[in-house]
Amino acid sequence: MKKILANLSKVGVGLMIAAVMISCSKEQPKNAPAATSTSDKTELIVYVNSDSLLNNYEYFKEVKNVFQDKSKKAQADLTAKSSAFQREVAQYNQSAASLSADQRQGTEQRLARKQQELAAYNQNAGNALANEEAVENEKLYNKVSEYLKGFAKTKGYKMVLTYSKANPTVLFADESLDVTKEVLAGLNDAYKKEKK
Repeated sequence: MKKILANLSKVGVGLMIAAVMISCSKEQPKNAPAATSTSDKTELIVYVNSDSLLNNYEYFKEVKNVFQDKSKKAQADLTAKSSAFQREVAQYNQSAASLSADQRQGTEQRLARKQQELAAYNQNAGNALANEEAVENEKLYNKVSEYLKGFAKTKGYKMVLTYSKANPTVLFADESLDVTKEVLAGLNDAYKKEKK
């Protein structure tokens, strides 16, 4: 379950990177003025710190909390089922000597089925969380991508890169090109309006 939450963060960062790159990959209109100096060209490229964005984007924080709660609940449920199964196995081990061969065989078969059911339950719970995670990651990607398309168009940016300490695709960028706070404020405002 912890692996799913870690994957949510990794996929979120990956999706943020993809959303940023896609959102700014549109061609410049043919009637738009061409940049004439080196400084004009660099100002058309900005970056977003995806670590800060994910840590402070209200939608992502809420999704992460929901998944943590679901993961804890699933883990507690699995632990309870496992404990009950272990008690049943211990009880069988204590009474096995007093049972007939047919009773032992029947009990062992029943316990083997329960063990398989428990493993299947664990697998299904993990798959359900993973599927839900994929849906939420798609929503996250769409929200960020759509916002950045409009943001880049409004500001006249031709490319928005991403920076993350965990996955550094940009090794250095001047802080004057960092638009993370502005993007984050816009995303959070849009999310607040969406929640109303």
